[in-house]
Amino acid sequence: MRELHIKSLLPVRLDRYLSEQFPALGIGRLNKALRENKIKLNGKKQPLSTRVQNGDVVRLYLTDEQLGVAPQTGPAFLSLRPAELIYENEDLIVANKPAGIPVEGPNPDTLLNRVCKVLYNSGHWQAGRPPRLCHRLDTGTSGLVLLAKTPAAEAFLTDSIRQRTIRKRYLCVTFGRPHLPAATLHDYLLKDAEAGIVRVVNKPCPGAREIITAYETLAVSGRLALLRVELVTGRTHQIRAHLASIGCPILGDSKYGNHAANRELRLKYQALCAWELAFPAHIQDLAFGYLAGKTFHAPKPWYYQQVLDGILK
Repeated sequence: MRELHIKSLLPVRLDRYLSEQFPALGIGRLNKALRENKIKLNGKKQPLSTRVQNGDVVRLYLTDEQLGVAPQTGPAFLSLRPAELIYENEDLIVANKPAGIPVEGPNPDTLLNRVCKVLYNSGHWQAGRPPRLCHRLDTGTSGLVLLAKTPAAEAFLTDSIRQRTIRKRYLCVTFGRPHLPAATLHDYLLKDAEAGIVRVVNKPCPGAREIITAYETLAVSGRLALLRVELVTGRTHQIRAHLASIGCPILGDSKYGNHAANRELRLKYQALCAWELAFPAHIQDLAFGYLAGKTFHAPKPWYYQQVLDGILK
């Protein structure tokens, strides 16, 4: 994958810009690549006649051979943007994932690969020992992700998450205000793997797993509410589905949200940020005792202040 950041004072057609950058890409190849969804402008498929301008980002999911350029030297992740690291030491990394990229997967542009670029640039990259993800976030969710740099750290972090000793708090904006300003929701979650969604039910049933989600309202703005949410259990799509089940779907959520509101307010991803990771006050494992009481925060997302100011409503 190649990512191009447009630096042009005047708008120019997308096909012309790409032809200038990669002369081997004739109009036939460009049309074929577009049909195969291998050209994205600002994350979306757009006609080749679209005019690009300064600040736009074009991603090409084409090989160097198809582009007619010499292969890049070094690992493929060197072409990516570096990850934003909130904290790093010899054991672990706390990275801030932007909305829109997966934590890992077949797509070259992942949080894991962006973290690898940071390590490579600092001289700490080891091809045989890449960092390991200790938990995950949905592609459309932004915020903090823990990665382990050693097997011991991976065991400690994954066990701490499993035992719920690491507190996870999120910031989100919902379409609709919760009836109670603050509450702890107790329900059950059913997965529909074929449809790629989950369903919340209020009674135990076969295949359902308990979910506990606590929230408090920080501010309201028109139809919207800004919430701080604590993820007590950590199930697939838990916050998104749980809040939607009480009539307060997360703004921008394409699976469980209000589609009319999402279109009206033009949100591309759900307004959900994994904002805080807090370690317990006491840690028995002496090797990681220095983490006791430590709390890490992601930068507050753009919608946080807009709800407080009443701009987003």
